[in-house]
Amino acid sequence: MTRVVVVTGASSGIGLASAREFARQGARMVLAARAMDSLAKAEELCTAEGAEVLVVPTDVAEAGQVDALMEAAERRFGRIDVVVHSAAVLAYGRFEDVPAEIFDQVVTVNVSGTANVGRSALRAFRRQGSGTLIVVGSLLGKIATPYLSSYVASKWAIHGLTRSWQIEARSEPGIEVALVWPGSVNTPAYSQAANYTGWIGRPPPPVDPPDKVARRIARVADRPARATSVGVANRLMVFGYRRAPAAFDVLVTPLMRAGALSRDEISPHPGNVMDARPAGDAQYGRWGRHWLRPLAGTTVAAAVVAAGWKAVRR
Repeated sequence: MTRVVVVTGASSGIGLASAREFARQGARMVLAARAMDSLAKAEELCTAEGAEVLVVPTDVAEAGQVDALMEAAERRFGRIDVVVHSAAVLAYGRFEDVPAEIFDQVVTVNVSGTANVGRSALRAFRRQGSGTLIVVGSLLGKIATPYLSSYVASKWAIHGLTRSWQIEARSEPGIEVALVWPGSVNTPAYSQAANYTGWIGRPPPPVDPPDKVARRIARVADRPARATSVGVANRLMVFGYRRAPAAFDVLVTPLMRAGALSRDEISPHPGNVMDARPAGDAQYGRWGRHWLRPLAGTTVAAAVVAAGWKAVRR
């Protein structure tokens, strides 16, 4: 049977890469995002991979629109086998510098949007007796950093919400819920973000291409796992955060300034938090990997871990 896959955030970054990966595998695709112009481009790319595609403009923060998305998928293809939820927004800035409406909207899109997608997907899966929900989390759902408080808060919430779904799904043998949590990924999300730091954000090293995350998501669809990390330094960073919090807190701010904020100045702006910015949507950002960046990131993570071991021994 040809698999039917719904992807939110399908117009850019990990969502677009995931849509193309499933399209190459022969799935029937349902693509959702806010901007129709960007969705049309995503449709062209997936169609070129040989997929039958349905496009449904959707703001995941609106529960009614998410329900309409799932209903449209069921009407067109008869069922939904996999839902990949990757839609998210972010904002840079010290907590008190980020306008309250921007902070609130990041939380609404990321947390309430995830809840809306999960609610509608799980109901569809229960009606048909099977289905796999894959939520795209983040390393920042496992650790905390400065300048991204709304995103960190929302990703921690998403990880907890996904865990609750996994526990509840134990009573439904045909339903699977999985979390995929990448580290830094070369997508346009950083330049599309709201920003109140004065500097354009960028992914700190090591940086993976969105294709790598998409391939892992596709594998999880075949072999669901409770939580899957994508990123060579992720678990080392989590270890340092948990086992050496004092050392982590000393290091994380200068490391964020050096690695996560570019030298490109920018005036305060809301990015794509309140409204879509289709001109900035693409599969890749401008933060491509070269050999020094992964090495630097691994070295940083190793330093945090070393500090953690010292703290544990003391």
